[in-house]
Amino acid sequence: MKHLLRRLLGGLLLAVVALPAAAACPRIVSQSPYITDALEWLGRGDCIVGVSRYDTRELPRTGGVKDPDLGAIGALDPGLIVVSRGTDPALLDIFEPEARILQVDGFGSMADTEAMLLSLAEATAVPDARARVEGFARAWRAAAAAVHGGGRRVLVISACSAQPYSFGRGHMVGDAFAHAGFEVVESAERIRHLRPGEDVPGIVAAIERFQPELLVSLTPDNAENCSAELGLVSVPIVALEGRHFFHPGPALLTGLAQLAEQTKP
Repeated sequence: MKHLLRRLLGGLLLAVVALPAAAACPRIVSQSPYITDALEWLGRGDCIVGVSRYDTRELPRTGGVKDPDLGAIGALDPGLIVVSRGTDPALLDIFEPEARILQVDGFGSMADTEAMLLSLAEATAVPDARARVEGFARAWRAAAAAVHGGGRRVLVISACSAQPYSFGRGHMVGDAFAHAGFEVVESAERIRHLRPGEDVPGIVAAIERFQPELLVSLTPDNAENCSAELGLVSVPIVALEGRHFFHPGPALLTGLAQLAEQTKP
C-alpha cells in the first residue's frame, strides 16, 4: 500500500513539475486552514498574505470564520479573499471591487472537493488548472478503489472531541468511504452529533441503531482523550489519523492509503 501511495503522490508531483511557470497571482487572504492547505498544494502558498486565527502559518491574522477582522484584512490590501461556507460573504462587501470575494465549500462530497480545488486554481490563475484537478480526481479514485471495502457496513465517527459525531453519505468523508466500497450506515446527510439529548445520544446507541460491522474512529492530532464509550462497543474499531480526512484536499490520498492498509479483509 505504501507503494501505491508513492505512485499516486509521485504522479501528482510529476504533474506539478510539468506545469509551465506560474502566472502572477493576487494577494490572497485565506479564512480557513483547509483553504490555505489547498492553495499550498496548488502552488499558490507564496501568494497568501493573511490567514485566519486557526491557521499554523506565520502570517498576519485576519480573524475567524464567522468574525473576520475587517481592519486586519484591509491593511493587507488583498486582491482575493477566500472564505468557507461558514462565513457570510456580505461581511466583506466593503472590499469589493478592489478585492474579489470567493466562497468555497468542498465538504459535501468528493465532487465538491474537486470543485473547490478548481475554483481556487482558476481564481488564482494556476496554469492548467483543470488538468491539475483532473489528476487529483484520478488519484483519489484509484486510492479508493484499492481499499476494497467489500460492502462492509461502517460507521465513521470522530470521538476524540468534546462532542463526538458521525459522518453521513452527504459529507466528503462519508462519500470517500462509499467510493472505497463500504456501506456508510449513518442516515444523517452530513454529520450527526452523538451526545445526550440528541436523537442518537452516544456511540453505543449509534451502534445499536445502525448495526455496523466496523467502527472507524478519526483521531485529531491534538486529541487529549477520546470518548470512554469506545471501550464499550461490540464491533471492531479502526483508528485513523483525522488530519487526513477532516479537510477536503490532497491529504485524503494519504488517508485512503491508511484506510486500505488497516481494513484488509
